[in-house]
Amino acid sequence: MDTGTHFVFGLGLGGLAMTDPVIASHAYGPIAILIGTVAGSNAPDLDGLLRFKSNADYIKNHRGLSHSFPAIAGWTALITAAIAVAFRGIPWWHIAFWVLLAVVVHVLSDLFNSYGTQAYRPVSKQWVAWNVIHIFDPFIFSSHLFAILLWLSGIAVPQVIFPVLYALLGIYYGWRTLVHRRLSRTISRLDPGNRSGDRYTLLPTVSLYRWNVVRVSADGTYGIGEWNEGQIKWQDVLKCDEHPALDASKQHADVQAFLSVTAFPCGHVKPKTWGYEVRWVDVRFRYRKQYPFVAVVLMDMDLVPIQSYVGWLSDERLEKRLRMNAY
Repeated sequence: MDTGTHFVFGLGLGGLAMTDPVIASHAYGPIAILIGTVAGSNAPDLDGLLRFKSNADYIKNHRGLSHSFPAIAGWTALITAAIAVAFRGIPWWHIAFWVLLAVVVHVLSDLFNSYGTQAYRPVSKQWVAWNVIHIFDPFIFSSHLFAILLWLSGIAVPQVIFPVLYALLGIYYGWRTLVHRRLSRTISRLDPGNRSGDRYTLLPTVSLYRWNVVRVSADGTYGIGEWNEGQIKWQDVLKCDEHPALDASKQHADVQAFLSVTAFPCGHVKPKTWGYEVRWVDVRFRYRKQYPFVAVVLMDMDLVPIQSYVGWLSDERLEKRLRMNAY
């Protein structure tokens, strides 16, 4: 999920902790647990600091080890220890329980997105994405804000507000999961252009009733479309190139980072007077007729890299970033 949603999850879980009589009855219990749940709900995304090293390191590792089984235990232990030292007298196991819940909820909510995580490490390094909830879900965010406002205004007590909130969200997640599974089973029959060997992936949008669709054909062609009101509308078809420059680009760190996090890469080569522009796009993410998640390598005629970029940019900003005096 986005940072704002993780933050309100932390506040909401802090409110839910008021159902714990040990926390609610302690003079500093509510503030201590609120700090712990907000910290726990955001700690796994501290891997964002890798941006200061390089985009490639960030892309390759974001939602990786920091979201794994060992990291969940590590974040919980570190935050619990800090809270227990700062707020003595609160049983540490009560602190640990709520901090652990906040960290686990962070990782679980990320698993429901399309980008996914490596939550199963060290058992498996596979990226896991359940494709059920958009990275920003208006219902999840607004329902948290409403519950928090009820709490702050004193209209209702947190012991009532937050159990109801999370019961509703549990139903919401379950409903979205069931809808995704049902559509995944039937989507091929809804496509009049379906051919033998076509594989379909449904991706969530901010709308409750609209899904993005990726079709992978046996020949490697991608179909990019949208399911809405019982119909599929195809918006783009991508045929990936085959070229020695594409193969050579796979040795570059930026492209390796990009390919390590997507199961839907498509490479294109543009010959230039000075060499080649190799561009890899992730077809899952289409915005305003563009594919903003890219890895680009500029190579000379001998396939030696000149310049590169990996990350999220529009075509216009990417061109400005890669503009060279040699052009």
